[in-house]
Amino acid sequence: MTLRTPPRPADPADRSATLALLIDGDNASPKIVEGLLAEIATYGTASVKRIYGDWTKPNLGGWKQCLLEHSIQPIQQFAYTTGKNATDGAMIIDGMDLLYTGRFDGFCLVSSDSDFARLASRLREQGVLVYGFGERKTPRPFITACDKFVFFDVLAQPGGLAVPAPKAPTAPDPAAATPPAGKPAAKTGAKASDKEAAKAAAPAPAKGASKPAVPAAAVASPAAKPQPRRGDAVDAPARALLTSALAAVAEDSGWASLGAIGSHIAKRSPEFDSRNYGFARLSDLVEATGLFEVERSSTGKGSVLVRLK
Repeated sequence: MTLRTPPRPADPADRSATLALLIDGDNASPKIVEGLLAEIATYGTASVKRIYGDWTKPNLGGWKQCLLEHSIQPIQQFAYTTGKNATDGAMIIDGMDLLYTGRFDGFCLVSSDSDFARLASRLREQGVLVYGFGERKTPRPFITACDKFVFFDVLAQPGGLAVPAPKAPTAPDPAAATPPAGKPAAKTGAKASDKEAAKAAAPAPAKGASKPAVPAAAVASPAAKPQPRRGDAVDAPARALLTSALAAVAEDSGWASLGAIGSHIAKRSPEFDSRNYGFARLSDLVEATGLFEVERSSTGKGSVLVRLK
């Protein structure tokens, strides 16, 4: 059989690319499908969408409606022996068969299993792009075998927005809960008014005067605490990676194209994604570190230059 090598897309985000989506049903949840397909649409068109598993087992029952809605073809694979996963083998064989057709510019492999590391490497050897998707516990050999790797928790945030800061717990205002004598709190309803009037007429406890001030301070305390900044999420390894990538592609002037920085990072660390740190775009992440000077050019679509401060 003659293997026709498809041309490798010059731009990994070429939306005209033809892709094959292969999902390991034993290592993925139907909850990620919406975000998964939205992410894949930014890379190209998935003309083949298959999911592999033993569909006689109840643990895959949650996929049924999802497969119908998104036209994903289930591939049945029985387990030959107890404790052995035959699903991986079926998915790997199909991946190679699809590669030999020469019709695909890239493959999307959805699994957190290191067994697919060799498949990803073999596909890349043939000159096609490989996009991996899995949990953060995915073994690194599989991650580095892909051109790009996206974690499932990122797919759950299709907007790519920053992770919101934790909200301060709210508590009822003690002053409102215990109105001063002679000043009952306004409430709707006759019964509420009668109860408040009775409370106002009753003598206040001896220690009651000092109590409202203590909870009030406790309520005000969380609000006074500084909220975490978005840039605080960028850890030291990420800052070091950005800095070294800039140094690798910068011109003599010290300036470098943000696109060149992103391409260099993708080659070194396929799992690097600005959304992992709560930013929709790489430019936002770079600015949030406070380490770089960013200049947006008025000429050219999306032209952004970066250099160290």
